[in-house]
Amino acid sequence: MKKENEIIIKAGKSALHYWREVWRQRELFWILGKRDVMVRYKQSVLGISWAVIRTLLTTMVMVFAFGKIAKLEEGSTIPYMLVVIPGVIIWLFFSQCLLQISNSIVGNGNLVSKVYFPRIIIPFSSLLVGLLDAFIAFVLFFIICLYYQFLPNWHIIFAPVFLLLAYLGAFGAGLFAATLNVKYRDIGQIIPFVVQFGYFISPVAYSVEKYKKEWWYPIYNLNPVAGTIDGLRWALLGDFAQFNWQSFLPMLFFVVISVIGAIWFFRKNENSFVDYI
Repeated sequence: MKKENEIIIKAGKSALHYWREVWRQRELFWILGKRDVMVRYKQSVLGISWAVIRTLLTTMVMVFAFGKIAKLEEGSTIPYMLVVIPGVIIWLFFSQCLLQISNSIVGNGNLVSKVYFPRIIIPFSSLLVGLLDAFIAFVLFFIICLYYQFLPNWHIIFAPVFLLLAYLGAFGAGLFAATLNVKYRDIGQIIPFVVQFGYFISPVAYSVEKYKKEWWYPIYNLNPVAGTIDGLRWALLGDFAQFNWQSFLPMLFFVVISVIGAIWFFRKNENSFVDYI
């Protein structure tokens, strides 16, 4: 007779059954997520304050480099720090999620090889660390708004949407990398390089709106981070930033295709993880 908490593992079960199993074990998502947060700030003197320091210092460096030295702030109608910080929020959130997800399976090798559960819960749980830091960064943004006496308009209700799209973009790319990283550990070395390179080709501290007529602009918008940064600027800065469909649509296309493709690729290789870990 089958016991109440007994789990029977069978091959060839449907995708619907798989996602039901993910939902049934959703508590594991919170357990792994909280563990990652605790490990990140364990034995840290400043603790969670590092999220504030990292965001603030990155923003100040960008304001100095691009605003003061490159003199991009001369064309800005609002304090340049308000232009920079939405880009910093998105980039730190995206890059952190991408790094966490891409190393999630290998980093939890002992758990993967000893206990049965839908493995996709592990990369999903990587959201919590980035989400906590993003929340703190948003609080910092509102403090800066008070300092400059700037009031965001109703567009701000869409800010969580662009944060979600940034996460889904990182999840799609990161899940592909996490799957490949199990068999090819070179991927773990490549991802930090990709993140560093992406930092410079993303509009974190500048806007490229005035270059819309350039031949390279459509190619530039293939970078999915550009669309989320433009979108968050529109949400947080209101009338001082236009909604950019030219970067939004490619980003949306990338998110949909990458997430669907990454989940299919992950499910296809999930059963072989134990052989390589």
